[in-house]
Amino acid sequence: MKLFYDAIGVAHAPVASLQNTRIVCLVPSITELLCDLGLAPYLVGRTGFCIHPAESVAKIPKVGGTKDVNINKIRSLQPTHLIVNIDENERPTVEQCSQFVPHVVVTHPNTVQDNFTLYRLLGGIFGVSSQAEALCNALSLAQADCKVCLDQLAPQRVLYCIWKDPWMTVSANTYIADMLTYKAWRQVAVAAENTNPAAARYPVFDWSAAWIEQVDLILLSSEPYRFTEQDVATVAQQTGKAVRLVDGEMLSWYGSRAIAGLAYLRDL
Repeated sequence: MKLFYDAIGVAHAPVASLQNTRIVCLVPSITELLCDLGLAPYLVGRTGFCIHPAESVAKIPKVGGTKDVNINKIRSLQPTHLIVNIDENERPTVEQCSQFVPHVVVTHPNTVQDNFTLYRLLGGIFGVSSQAEALCNALSLAQADCKVCLDQLAPQRVLYCIWKDPWMTVSANTYIADMLTYKAWRQVAVAAENTNPAAARYPVFDWSAAWIEQVDLILLSSEPYRFTEQDVATVAQQTGKAVRLVDGEMLSWYGSRAIAGLAYLRDL
């Protein structure tokens, strides 16, 4: 029997029968991916941020947010599988759930290329490998389209903002930063204010920092903080830099959304 290994090296055997499979997913983009793999009928729980595809997830019970999870609600749903992510979910929550959920699948895509592994991991575990390979083919084509356009683009140094008060950005080793490279956008290096791993990946910054001068373009994302055109005007006036709003779902959601995300980048 072929085993499938998740992001922390845990081996998962393919399900014996989908009929007895009950999945709770705590990762919005992966909930969308599971639905695109044809697994919506086996999803019994999701977070309130799992909003795509709307028609499918409307029928799936909510178990809280990605961080403030209702453990008792998950327990009551009697899942056979729990899908989590290292960045999105809290480790203590996952450890609690692992006491009663037989299979906890941990994910951690850091590059667009990692989506191939993600598709095949879930496709293999849940017996939908052919659907997973179809997504792999679609992603390969989307990557190729972007690479053709890259030859016509001048590289730009960008600052991708995900929050304000405090202002926060992303580090160069995140999924978002890798996604930006498909538009010839390079996320500037920002030193974290402390050594906490989460802070290092999503550092707080100050507009008075000297490295701001290196930035060619400032990107304000639509999520997790929903920036507005007023924010664009304010930051542009404050910094004298070019500033634009971008769709955060397209640039930060891995899974099947990466295919549409690359097309979004190509057409910007």
